[in-house]
Amino acid sequence: MLDRLNRFYPLRFVVFGLCVAAALLGLLAVVIGGVGWAVLVLGLLLSGVGLYDLVQDKRSILRNYPVIGHMRYMLEFIRPEMRQYFIEGDNDSTPFSRSQRSLVYQRAKGEPDKRPFGTQLDVQAQGYEWINHSVAPTHLESHDFRVLIGAGTAQPYKACVFNISAMSFGALSANAILALNHGAKKGQFAHDTGEGSISRHHRVHGGDLIWEIGSGYFGCRQDDGSFDADKFATNACDPQVKMIELKLSQGAKPGHGGVLPGPKVTPEIAEARGVPVGVDCVSPAAHSAFSTPIEMMQFIARLRNLSGGKPTGFKLCIGHPWEWFAMVKAMLHTGITPDFIVVDGAEGGTGAAPLEFTDHVGAPLQEGLLLVHNTLKGVGLRSQVKIGCAGKVVSGFDMARLMALGADWCNSARGFMFALGCIQAQTCHSGNCPTGVTTQDPVRQRALVVSDKAERVYMFHQYTLHALKELVQAAGLEHPGKLRAHHIVRRVENNEVRLLSDLVTQMPSGALLQGDLSGLHGVFQRYWDPARADTFRMRV
Repeated sequence: MLDRLNRFYPLRFVVFGLCVAAALLGLLAVVIGGVGWAVLVLGLLLSGVGLYDLVQDKRSILRNYPVIGHMRYMLEFIRPEMRQYFIEGDNDSTPFSRSQRSLVYQRAKGEPDKRPFGTQLDVQAQGYEWINHSVAPTHLESHDFRVLIGAGTAQPYKACVFNISAMSFGALSANAILALNHGAKKGQFAHDTGEGSISRHHRVHGGDLIWEIGSGYFGCRQDDGSFDADKFATNACDPQVKMIELKLSQGAKPGHGGVLPGPKVTPEIAEARGVPVGVDCVSPAAHSAFSTPIEMMQFIARLRNLSGGKPTGFKLCIGHPWEWFAMVKAMLHTGITPDFIVVDGAEGGTGAAPLEFTDHVGAPLQEGLLLVHNTLKGVGLRSQVKIGCAGKVVSGFDMARLMALGADWCNSARGFMFALGCIQAQTCHSGNCPTGVTTQDPVRQRALVVSDKAERVYMFHQYTLHALKELVQAAGLEHPGKLRAHHIVRRVENNEVRLLSDLVTQMPSGALLQGDLSGLHGVFQRYWDPARADTFRMRV
């Protein structure tokens, strides 16, 4: 429904205007002939509703669609299922289920998320998972769980275990960036800039930033698109920047690159990215600052040094296993290790990507995370390198499960977009976002009130961590970092359940250094030996 309204966005005030006109005509009829009271009262009532919609700061839809936007909430009030059918489409057309979105909306608004009548899921369904609880649960004073990243650097960062994943200014609106960073500042968690670099909107509230450096080197590029060390050092040494993240690929479209068309490169976007206004802004599919795994590790060391010793790592979606193995061998060869690695799952989202890439390119988060975790264990580097992850992380259980598989912390993008008011209208690429989250249209952006949505970002973060704390307590543990795969159980058949630790690869520490690969997973037996530190190509 909102998608249809978007097509007539310039006419969004027509209904409101008709209400005002009705009120004026009713007033004229009363004055002239003493009739038309019903029209006058109704017109004044609806005009008052429209005026209130325009000035209220809680509902973005109503600010963009006065009066007519109430149809959405009327349908939802009559029967919640109707919102799913008439407004948001069915489950097959949207990336998240209704229950997941509802959970985020409730937490962002500070509403109780307790549900009656027991579990909302089919516990007999194949793939159903749960966490085993203890008869001796613990009691934790705080849900402010932290992980130290870059312990050996000059400026280590004590990061929250739940942070905002990479979303660029340009993909998101200025008001969305302002609200996210304000919420991050209040909750003392990190906000990843995305590869669009640090904009003026990231700096207003002073929330912690993870500066993502993509192949376009936005914010640290020369005129020809190559890396500029001086520009990088200027931005990286800003105290607001806590970590440096080299982006190799993202889950939604790994290996693809991208182009922001010239007409969309506004003065603000050009300023943040260091590119000309109105000229196509290209993100190449590959980096130009390095071409081999060894050069990549040397580049990471260079970034760390230029930043004044801040934790520096990289993000990738796992593709060819031998390329990842080549990176690990380069770590061993050079003695240079990243302080962290963020694993992005193929289920991750983006504003625009070819369907084939979103659906069929890149490893899902579970497989990518396990491969990275096990490989680092196999070469004895796991204790030196922290692992973050991203890919449809919304709930406390999502976090618990991924940390049980090896993650040290989790990032979320769409979860925080929902907190901003995203309703998955799926018009991100068009600039016609009805809630002001993913548009550069200043009129549409007005719908997103920064102070209100920043509070919702903060509340979603806090309630999700509180849920994680309750799961950790129920499992009898002291910190989510103590979760292991044997704490999670999955139904694999109607009459069979298995511990997750029995279903996933478990790498013995140092096993890849011992030479005998016969007892390891087939991916290591096939690709570990052919991988080379001096090239991303596999040795035949």
